[in-house]
Amino acid sequence: MGEKTRRDVIRGGTVLATAGLTATAGCLGGGTSGHLDRLTVAYVPIYPNMHHYVMDKEGFYDDIPVPVETERFSSGPSVVKAFASDEIDVALFGITPSMVLVDKGKPASVLAANSREGFKMMGTAAFADLYAEHGRDAFERFESQNGRKVRFGAPPDGSVPDVVLRYWIEQDLGLGDLESVVSKSKVPPANAPQTMQAGDIDATIIQEPFATVIGNDADFREVAWSGAVLDGHPVTVLFAQKRVVDDTDVAEGLVSAHADATNFIRDDPEAAARDASAVIGSGVSNDLAVRAMDSTASNFLSDPHAITSQTETMAQYVADVGNTDSDVDNEQLFHFGAYDAIAR
Repeated sequence: MGEKTRRDVIRGGTVLATAGLTATAGCLGGGTSGHLDRLTVAYVPIYPNMHHYVMDKEGFYDDIPVPVETERFSSGPSVVKAFASDEIDVALFGITPSMVLVDKGKPASVLAANSREGFKMMGTAAFADLYAEHGRDAFERFESQNGRKVRFGAPPDGSVPDVVLRYWIEQDLGLGDLESVVSKSKVPPANAPQTMQAGDIDATIIQEPFATVIGNDADFREVAWSGAVLDGHPVTVLFAQKRVVDDTDVAEGLVSAHADATNFIRDDPEAAARDASAVIGSGVSNDLAVRAMDSTASNFLSDPHAITSQTETMAQYVADVGNTDSDVDNEQLFHFGAYDAIAR
């Protein structure tokens, strides 16, 4: 079933309403109207930000009632810093940095989900075979056989993959604190394939298309999929400043374009993958992008209601590692109004 939109209504009813706004410095229009005169959307060129590539290449940004400027960042921390400094209006990034910003008092909200269940635990053939045969006991057996814990590469504490990894080890497998079970090292996703091939780690938690790259090597195999560990967990979201949320026409136009992108991804995944390859560029060929679309870790959506339950679970882990002072609840984090309006 497709995501519902009211694209034509928004285009017809809001373009005229905003056309007369006088452009001024900053992101707000002149006077005290509170309407935006343009929208800055930031992204990091990673596969889970599929909606941006489709909205950009297929022209869905044009349906938003103000001009859209997109800004590319080289890393998650850099886009989070820009968002915190009010340099951008909207960002596509992880659910956990969204929690951190809200916890620190940033007036902003999740308007839509982007992706969920987006990781695979990949390991050397030796560890993957051990896990396939012995399940949760594989970690203890590996340590007994090798004289050391499994070396697990993952992004920083409190990141989305770190939270999922902790849930897998501590709750799903019931093995105790992550650090007592594995030897965790910080490995950026783009470096994981080379780090595994170099023999520096035994396993990693990784997003697409890197999981597909690792899986092409006969020496490495899938150990587990995050969707089977924490069913429905969010990965990336559409996160907007309060000024965007407060401009109903722009917020609804943005979410409508996002839902159109979801429908496009579902209807023509190969075309969406080619859009991703065109924008991401180096390292992600058309062929790789298309093959990664077949992965269980490629799951794209817009409905923010669909990720609320597991967001609460993840919020506990983000607080436990000290990235937030307390669990960020859904009422603080989400704004459902824009999605609900376009889904009527």
